[in-house]
Amino acid sequence: MRENARVTAAYKGDYQELVDEISELLGAPATLENRDFELIAFGAYDSEGDLDPSALDPVRTRSILSRRSTAAVRTWFEGFGITRAAGPVRIPPSTEAGVYRGRVCLPVRHRGVVLGYVWLLDGDPGPTDAQLAAAMQVTGRIGALLADEAQAGAGLSRELRAVLTAEGGWQRDMAVAELRTALGPRADGPHTLVCVAPWPAADPDDAPSPRTVPHAAALCTVPWGATAQSLAVLVRLRSADVGAPALAAAARLLKEAEAAPGPGARGAGARAAAAAAVTARSSGAAGFPGAAGSAPHAAGVGEPRTGLAELGAVWQEACAAARAALAEPRFGPVAEWARIGPYRLLAALPPQAAHDPAVGPLLSPAHRELARTAEVYLDCAGQAGRTAAELGVHRQTLYYRLSRVEQLTGLDLDDGEDRLLLHMALKRARL
Repeated sequence: MRENARVTAAYKGDYQELVDEISELLGAPATLENRDFELIAFGAYDSEGDLDPSALDPVRTRSILSRRSTAAVRTWFEGFGITRAAGPVRIPPSTEAGVYRGRVCLPVRHRGVVLGYVWLLDGDPGPTDAQLAAAMQVTGRIGALLADEAQAGAGLSRELRAVLTAEGGWQRDMAVAELRTALGPRADGPHTLVCVAPWPAADPDDAPSPRTVPHAAALCTVPWGATAQSLAVLVRLRSADVGAPALAAAARLLKEAEAAPGPGARGAGARAAAAAAVTARSSGAAGFPGAAGSAPHAAGVGEPRTGLAELGAVWQEACAAARAALAEPRFGPVAEWARIGPYRLLAALPPQAAHDPAVGPLLSPAHRELARTAEVYLDCAGQAGRTAAELGVHRQTLYYRLSRVEQLTGLDLDDGEDRLLLHMALKRARL
């Protein structure tokens, strides 16, 4: 496990050295991507012609600058059989695909499984068969490193999931100890957790590689509700006072969640989870009616801690912030626990406290407009003028609706405690 903690940092330099070695062998700059077409390393060969920007095309430029390719580009290249090939594959140019220059793809395999690809621009005359054979020998070493890193990453995912799903007490203490051992010296620094929900994963193990998320020490999926998944990200911080790395990681992963491919199980799972969440909120079945139109994905960030002992609490904070961002668009799409106000307390209430008997009738779909009126009135500190302006109604209409709210709930809106109960119940129902 201590070896696992050093894998990513140690192998990053190894990948670069091996890609540079291939670039030297072939006399051209090479790039290394994993099997999801995410850039790992780029070899800059010292050749004036090869480094000329005009030698690049949109696909190669995007891969280098954004460190990943689009789903359409991936599909196009995979159409040439690179996922099954055991040797070099030459791919012709295609202006329609944005590939202005031909490619040579060297599949990176380990024990018969493709784990990545080394790419170089094809030329005239291009690399010889002997050069390509020598380069393929290097890809075998890259494959072994990718396999080791994947195994280490899977181990960290298991350890992090064990911490976040443990019931508490000695089980969580043991899980934290295992994760601390896996992370090594990095475990003692400042960390926080990011929750992205719902995460578009058909498979519970379908999580990105930590390498693709800056400052991520480990990632895993965690159940979100009865059928969906959330993504948990353990983020390393330079200081407990600087949360920018966590916000950047959350924003990046939200883009990935929103860009989940349409076809296939993963895209279907994303759409189903998002649709279920929005439908439940809009119908009132899962809380405050009238929240339709909320973003289908949101992220929450917990308060930074030093060390791992309080990861359970940090995860609860991150989940609460994500729930607040899903319920209240003004918090999202990335919400920090410290900035969600009363939702810090409301999110901690047990599920059975979500529906107070007095407020229950007001939360039915038939009274959606009355519930919204009451919430806006309380948000405006009981000021009728502000409330009427916010709702765009006449004051007499507002007074009539508030009287109906009192009739339905039996609460007195002139009583401070009754108003507090109603306000809390309406906000809690949004979650």
